[in-house]
Amino acid sequence: MTSRSVVVERRIAAGQGPVWEALTDLGGMERVLSGVTKVEILTDGAFGVGTRWRETRRMFGKDATEEMWATAGEPPERYVVEAESHGTHYVSEWLLRADGPSATTVRMTFSAEVPGGITGLLARILGGVGARAVSKAIAKDLDDVASAIEGRSG
Repeated sequence: MTSRSVVVERRIAAGQGPVWEALTDLGGMERVLSGVTKVEILTDGAFGVGTRWRETRRMFGKDATEEMWATAGEPPERYVVEAESHGTHYVSEWLLRADGPSATTVRMTFSAEVPGGITGLLARILGGVGARAVSKAIAKDLDDVASAIEGRSG
């Protein structure tokens, strides 16, 4: 297996609770994240380990739909989401670090693993220009979350 990662951090002027809620509110994701065009929740109940959904977002000029599932969760500090697509295993980890009562630093790590080396889609996604595009998309998501909750949380 070969693995590549992209890491993005963003400080949000809101406590961990509101940031956690915004990041894990699958039903509100289309309204909060400008890059997400559709979310189909596949499991019942609150967000947690085992939650599954299909997310459609625009990347590299095309709409792509991936099924995702939560594999770890320690509210309001950490959760992990995984997906499989075209032989590549994706892992996204969110860490929420409290910076006092009214600020949270979110660190999102996006990793992709493919058997047999960096080829095809993975090379495009995490090589050079692709890594910058993924980093930019993650940063935009975190900016969208910050815009949605800053000023209305305590």
